[in-house]
Amino acid sequence: MTTLDRVVGGAPGRIEGRDKVTGTVRYAYEYPVPDAVYVWPVQSTVARGRVRSVDAGAARALPGVIAVLDSGNAPRLRPGKSDELHLLQSADVAYRGQIVAAVVADTLEGAREAASAVRVEYDEEEHDVVLDPENPAIYSPGKVNAGLTGTVDRGEVEEALARAPAGVDAVYTTPAEHAAPMEPHATIALWEGETLTLYNSDQSPWRSATAIARLFGLPEGAVSVVADHVGGGFGSKGELRPPTVLAALAARAVDRPVKVAMTRQQMFPLVSYRTPTVQRVRLGAERDGRLTALWHDALQQSSKLTEYTEQTAAGSRVMYAAPASRTVHRLLRLDVPTPSWMRAPGEAPGMFALESAMDELAYALGMDPVELRIVNEPETDPESGLAFSSRNLVACLREGAARFGWAGRDPAPGVRRDGRLLTGTGVAASTYPVFISPSTATARTEPGGGFVVEVAAADIGTGARTALTQIAADELGVPMDRVTVRVGRSVFGAAPPAGGSMGTSSWGWAVSKACRALTAELDGRSGVVPSGGMEARADTTEDVQASRSLSRHAFGAQFAEVTVDADSGQVRVERLLGVFACGRIVNVRTARSQFLGGMTMGISMALHESLEVDPEFGDFVNHDLASYHIATNADVRGLEAHWIDEDDGELNPVGTKGIGEIGIVGAAAAIANAVFHATGSRLRDLPITPDRVRAAGHVP
Repeated sequence: MTTLDRVVGGAPGRIEGRDKVTGTVRYAYEYPVPDAVYVWPVQSTVARGRVRSVDAGAARALPGVIAVLDSGNAPRLRPGKSDELHLLQSADVAYRGQIVAAVVADTLEGAREAASAVRVEYDEEEHDVVLDPENPAIYSPGKVNAGLTGTVDRGEVEEALARAPAGVDAVYTTPAEHAAPMEPHATIALWEGETLTLYNSDQSPWRSATAIARLFGLPEGAVSVVADHVGGGFGSKGELRPPTVLAALAARAVDRPVKVAMTRQQMFPLVSYRTPTVQRVRLGAERDGRLTALWHDALQQSSKLTEYTEQTAAGSRVMYAAPASRTVHRLLRLDVPTPSWMRAPGEAPGMFALESAMDELAYALGMDPVELRIVNEPETDPESGLAFSSRNLVACLREGAARFGWAGRDPAPGVRRDGRLLTGTGVAASTYPVFISPSTATARTEPGGGFVVEVAAADIGTGARTALTQIAADELGVPMDRVTVRVGRSVFGAAPPAGGSMGTSSWGWAVSKACRALTAELDGRSGVVPSGGMEARADTTEDVQASRSLSRHAFGAQFAEVTVDADSGQVRVERLLGVFACGRIVNVRTARSQFLGGMTMGISMALHESLEVDPEFGDFVNHDLASYHIATNADVRGLEAHWIDEDDGELNPVGTKGIGEIGIVGAAAAIANAVFHATGSRLRDLPITPDRVRAAGHVP
């Protein structure tokens, strides 16, 4: 195959696209499993306390009811790292909406009706569900998500801030947000003796299989997870969640296959959310804009069950060349569900704060916001001192400015008005780390000259199946139609989740290695395939471990134009343009879709999304899509995504960095900065809703 024949870097359509639009693919809840029954959870109506009694008499009397499970009769689970997965193992209640009982019936309607007939009484205790910066229980954990150090100090930051001739000291807040994927969390659980098959809506089939095996005390390989197609996840399906455990537990109890699909309302407390944050950013700078000090303090919440701390301030460690810095994470554990991953965890809320503060500094100095970022470009990673494998933030800023028409921009805020509409533009930088985890993959020949590649990847709607087929076809030197890539099965071997923007980089490395090994074997046989076929299996564990110590990150720049209605306070994003540097782009079509999807979530984050906590009852008040607002078609008026051609040989054989999450990073800050430019007043709390704009007096 010549270079011109290669398909990596092209734009083939999704392999499964026709099947999806014609409705022939199967999602987790749709697999035909004979003799299946249904389980419906009974959820706690208190935020903290203990179940005193469960009266299931009325429920059991209803037709079709097979069992009512609670902490007194449910099968036992093994202890593990997350108490949230130990369903029905204790009478203790740690948050409102926790599963305290469950009904199994022969119809879905019957299970739901019977669950409403279960009467639970509680010994209720006083609860605390509000992230209060003055709470004395706040502490600084040693480690945060992704295994990063919680607090990092460089230089004398307090002294540098005190000496700086210019600076910013501001607090920014982001609310709790929910991933709300289109396909709800759903599972079919089927026991056959001591083996378990789970048809699961899952971003990480192999990890889920190993986690559920540990919970039930099963040997490796006893659990098989099938997740051929997944209707979105955005992090919420990246780890094992309570609905999957509920299905397996109920199926074990009644010795029948069990189906469960969460309603939209049930998902809000049971399948994770993004933590709210309170962030203080302090910047010190010389008059020429060069930073002398950077302080980023991020407060967030977790549950009493599990310590989860998002790496909110981590992005500030690599962005700018400040000789003195302090980045600290603080945590308050409350009587709430455990937050977890949501698209670009840490970087999305953290960069909103940092990039808003950089915009404030630019105005304080009378400096162009693009140029301020450029003059603070570091030569090496400011935190580690390591060289970057590649870093093209400046190229993204300059390319984005040219495409957006930034030159000649009037920097004066609050002066462009057309009737009721004020107009403003803003910019923000984006970053996301390169995560690559070990993976396995298998490649084999098929009769007739075809090839099959198997890897326990998950295609959550991103086009992973297509991208991996492109990689395999190039390595095998054959057209794409001669390669079948199978994903979504834990039996294919160890593989990381579709999360952390690591999927294509990790799975693609294993696929590349397996296909190269198979090609070498074929070459050794002069292309002659034995009657039994040939197979090559790859494991990239040693390859990943042998990677050089470098700082590996993707970067980008986002430019926004907004209008603000002077009467209503409504903000509209008229244009959002992003330019990204993310290594090699495998599929131009699906990459653009990924970037635009992330940017759309950035619009949603900036203007709409907010989970509202009820202090009295302890739950999220707006726990459905009628009251939890997200961006719709009318909000997405003009999106453009572009990228810099980046050749980075220090990543993996494919040269990819990952693109799934960087699109949301920086988008909210660019929009907020544009709102300031339009109105002349700064809004530091997300989302920027019309009532906030009006109440704060931010419309002249």
